[in-house]
Amino acid sequence: MDFIDFSFLDVLDIILVAALLYYTYKLLKGTVAINIVIGIALIFIIWKITQALRMEMLSGILGYLLSGGVIALLIVFQQEIRKFLLMIGTTNFSTRKSFLNQLKFLQSEINTEVDTETILKASINLSKTKTGALIVIEKTNNLDFLATTGDKMNALVNTAILESIFYKNSPLHDGAMIIRDNYIIATRVILPLTESSQIPLRFGLRHRAAIGVSERTDALCLVVSEETGAISYIKDGGFVLYDSFDELARKLQEDVIA
Repeated sequence: MDFIDFSFLDVLDIILVAALLYYTYKLLKGTVAINIVIGIALIFIIWKITQALRMEMLSGILGYLLSGGVIALLIVFQQEIRKFLLMIGTTNFSTRKSFLNQLKFLQSEINTEVDTETILKASINLSKTKTGALIVIEKTNNLDFLATTGDKMNALVNTAILESIFYKNSPLHDGAMIIRDNYIIATRVILPLTESSQIPLRFGLRHRAAIGVSERTDALCLVVSEETGAISYIKDGGFVLYDSFDELARKLQEDVIA
């Protein structure tokens, strides 16, 4: 019995394709685009089956559909492709960090020094005064393509700065704040809004923006409502429920280091 010739390059090829599919799924998870990708994948599988069964008419039709699918993908995913290219183009190769550190969406580990206790303490203080806030904590997906829409900053996370930024008369209070490696890297950031129609009307633009960015990336978001003072914890495009601030603190810390 002859064995299939399986070299190291074949293994590397499989690993790279698997990694590409995994990160593509993470990028599109929770969005409408994931359903389109699944649909295209099913058509491709059916096309391969029809080719194997020599169903030439059906396989020909599916082949034409797939050949024109590249243009369709460019149209459908133009925003996602633009963000991806912008993220690549704005990578700063002259800094001390390596290429892989800049492209954090390729990393499996993150800096675990994010001071979630301070972030949550500031959020609770803002909640008491009903001061609206939107805090985004970067994980493995690089958020430089969003940070460029706001004002750059390089400030170590502390309660006083967090509260002063979102103070109602502060020029920086509008928009979102992005935190990376325990540093505030941008304020007044404009985030993409979710297109989901299932979000209750009582939630405003801050919540929709938090859900929007968590649908497209693995970022964690804390939202303080200006109307009620309630603190919402959002990840993976949905609300994370909690019964107490202690439970919220535990969940936030676990998700940051996950």
